[in-house]
Amino acid sequence: MPEGPSRREFLAAGAAAGAARALGGPAPTPAARATAPPPGVVPLTSTTDVYVPPRGNAFNTFSFDFPEPSVRFGGLTVGFRVFTRENAYGLNASSMSVDDSGDALTLRCTQLVWAGGQERAPGSLTATFRKNGDAVEWEAVAELDQPVKSVTAVVRGVPRGHLSTGGAPFDPKDDEILYGYPFGAGDLFGGNTAWSMGTPFVTVVADGGAVWSLSSLDDRVRAKRFYFQPGEHGYRIELVHEGEGWLDQRRLAVPAWHVGPAASVDAALDAHYAHLERAYALVPVADRRDAPPWLQDIGLVLSIHQMHWTGYIFNDYARTLEILRWAADRFPPRRTLVFLPAWDGRYYWAYPEYRADDRLGGDAGFRRLVGEAMRLGFHVMPMFGMNAANRRQPSFAGVSDATVARIDGDVMDINWVDWDNDRHQEGWNAFMNLGVDSWRRWLTSRIASVIDTYGVDGYFLDISGGWTNNTRADMHEGTRRMVQELWTRYPRVLACGEFSYDALLGVLPMFHVYSPRVARYARCFSHLSHPAPGRGSSGVHESGFGRFDPATLGLSPGTIPTLTVVDDTFDAHRDVMEALLQRARQG
Repeated sequence: MPEGPSRREFLAAGAAAGAARALGGPAPTPAARATAPPPGVVPLTSTTDVYVPPRGNAFNTFSFDFPEPSVRFGGLTVGFRVFTRENAYGLNASSMSVDDSGDALTLRCTQLVWAGGQERAPGSLTATFRKNGDAVEWEAVAELDQPVKSVTAVVRGVPRGHLSTGGAPFDPKDDEILYGYPFGAGDLFGGNTAWSMGTPFVTVVADGGAVWSLSSLDDRVRAKRFYFQPGEHGYRIELVHEGEGWLDQRRLAVPAWHVGPAASVDAALDAHYAHLERAYALVPVADRRDAPPWLQDIGLVLSIHQMHWTGYIFNDYARTLEILRWAADRFPPRRTLVFLPAWDGRYYWAYPEYRADDRLGGDAGFRRLVGEAMRLGFHVMPMFGMNAANRRQPSFAGVSDATVARIDGDVMDINWVDWDNDRHQEGWNAFMNLGVDSWRRWLTSRIASVIDTYGVDGYFLDISGGWTNNTRADMHEGTRRMVQELWTRYPRVLACGEFSYDALLGVLPMFHVYSPRVARYARCFSHLSHPAPGRGSSGVHESGFGRFDPATLGLSPGTIPTLTVVDDTFDAHRDVMEALLQRARQG
């Protein structure tokens, strides 16, 4: 097998590449300088067809030319990079072979390179390409003598344009853009922040209106990243598939990627969601069998805030009951969901005990609140942290093995909030994994205890969309198992989440982060931080004050009418409450 160019040849070729870029010409690769590539292989590098140096906001990149030998198929040019937990590898161009029949192409590579192509490593990659109409789809399999962390497909041939993950397309100009699925692909709060996406799907709307669709056709929840690096006429795009962090896979099979033109953004979304419906058995919300019958009739949500992290009380149990008695005369209680953030005391600090708080009225006060509310006909839903636990609470020792470590082993904490306003983000809250038995058993038991003790008929799961690829267990599977167990035991009790990703739409029938696509499969209401009447307080939430719009009564299109009630709402803004309930009754 050819050993490839010497280090001197690589350095000489690198100098030539730099000179070519300085003159505005193409950047030849070290491998291309040393040996002619096999038939069908295009000798490219990581700096080919992109701005060097970047012209806008940028992410970390190699400070040299990393070989990216690629193949051309269906108007695209595609190469690959393979990652382990200790290094990055490329394909050895001299070990590549291409079998192109016109409608399909198979790429085989029997040796990898590292150190920017200066060193060789055992390993292989096989990719199979096919045409689907005007689009291109491909799968890949990488094999090494050590666990494979992820595989990236590097795509060229997509024009520059406005980007969209389902919303209004925007122009990134010369900025590099990174999207991560789900929850920022686990790096939502890292140094290089990925924009979080609920499903692995992006469109590019080019000048002139042509639409390109890029998506993963996976049928499991696994981390994906989409990285757009601009050049003069098009993007260098990295499509990253990350294997399960709790598995050591020396053979990583990458599910199909889909890249190609579409009639419109909506048409591309429709095709992608048709795949999701098949992959995750998604059905319209009216056809769901895992939702209590009363959910379809809910026409109002009262988010009545209880206690802030600092211990500041917005509404205690007695005050909450007074508000509900007033509201019962103005909107049918049977059509009202009462959401109680921080019913268990100091918001987040009290996690994961989930017990009635003495300062709010204690066990007797909470019993009286829930009992009387349900006697009036209300549906009561307290809040639980699906993946948050305070290390300083007594119960933490029994669940400490369920803390989350990312795929590379670094600890993930809930350390993105400045709770006490000392201008420093606190880190006492561990991020927890429902895939680990100890945490799933604990949280299941606490939710069940509250249902059994007080008779509530709903439970809210905070940070529900916070799936992270980690080294211990599958968070999505843990969530599914817990919700299924509780549904089996309490079929008339509602399971509700904060925000979603695609597969979670098949697990939870209600969320309080809205999008039109989510609303097809689940009911939605406004977030607990939705501004309250008056000064726009976000209540127990960490975001302070927003803007309440009296002209619209703060109502959000597409959601169930939602009223946020904080400390002064019932006393100072009862007229606004009355108007909002009247609007809800009419709608």
